[in-house]
Amino acid sequence: MTSQRQQPAPRPSSAFLTIDPEREGKQLGFLMIPHSPDDDAWGATRIPIAVIKNGTGPTAILEGGNHGDEYEGPIAICDLIRDLDPGRVQGRLILMPANNVHAVIAGRRTSPVDGLNFNRTFPGDPRGTITQQISAYITDHVYPLGDAFLDLHSGGSSLDIIPSAIVEPTDDPALHKRNVAAVRAFDAPMTVVISNLGEPRTATAAACRAGLVTVGTEMAGGGTVSLEALKVCRRGVANVLDHLGIVARDTPEPRRGEGGILELPGTSAYVYASADGIFEPFHANGETVSAGQPAGRIHCTWDPARAPELLHYAADGILYGRRQPGRVRPGNCCLIVAAPYKGTLS
Repeated sequence: MTSQRQQPAPRPSSAFLTIDPEREGKQLGFLMIPHSPDDDAWGATRIPIAVIKNGTGPTAILEGGNHGDEYEGPIAICDLIRDLDPGRVQGRLILMPANNVHAVIAGRRTSPVDGLNFNRTFPGDPRGTITQQISAYITDHVYPLGDAFLDLHSGGSSLDIIPSAIVEPTDDPALHKRNVAAVRAFDAPMTVVISNLGEPRTATAAACRAGLVTVGTEMAGGGTVSLEALKVCRRGVANVLDHLGIVARDTPEPRRGEGGILELPGTSAYVYASADGIFEPFHANGETVSAGQPAGRIHCTWDPARAPELLHYAADGILYGRRQPGRVRPGNCCLIVAAPYKGTLS
């Protein structure tokens, strides 16, 4: 499965690695990006990276910390960095637990350095802001090394999402089939196709354009570490690495079953706040809901004479995710509905 894809020449960049991704064994180091802020004339942003290589075989890239307030994926990746015996690897793992490193350190979704959402910057700009430079290096130098990409997300501080494995849509039918197989191998409680309304600037969309077998996740959220979601994430990563032939499981685990695949049905999947106030949801994650049904209401407690503003669902399905903070302003995503997937699986 080792990649034979034709790759464009990388764009000029001042970034560099402190390790050699072609060397056998386990290495821990950094992607270094020269960074000259107010208090450091010739400093560098350090993005942690580990490579575990043994013999021949495919390469899987594992990303965590795409958003800095999502924790289960980075923990699972750090487990592999510390604990995985290189002798068990057949091929190569490129392990990056904190790619949006400034946001990770701050515990924020976006970078406190330039205010950017890392997952809306691909393919990046090697001469842009620090966040754009990180995504550019991954696009130009990391993706070409890989055959598969696992992007481990959670709901972050603002959302609580049912733990799930995510299929990134692609126009390549053969890649779509491989993506679905790998996501099913993850064996999460739920499998969901998420297109981000056609957003092309995400890490998973860029990975699909690079021809990588791509697996995403959404592991709970709410700004905490969910013990159950962490268990799902660790198990799912092990399942995918076994599926790819890189790290065989000692003992195969029973599958949860094939089950159906869901999707977010376009703009109708989302219920947005229409007023400033405090959001009261009417349903728990996993409940069946229908278009037109009252979804919740927004209270303006500092103006008690004002009646709460009622929100409604725009799609049939199940409640897939809910906003975690009660305080909302117009445009905040309050609820997400997932519906049965209408596309093809092969």
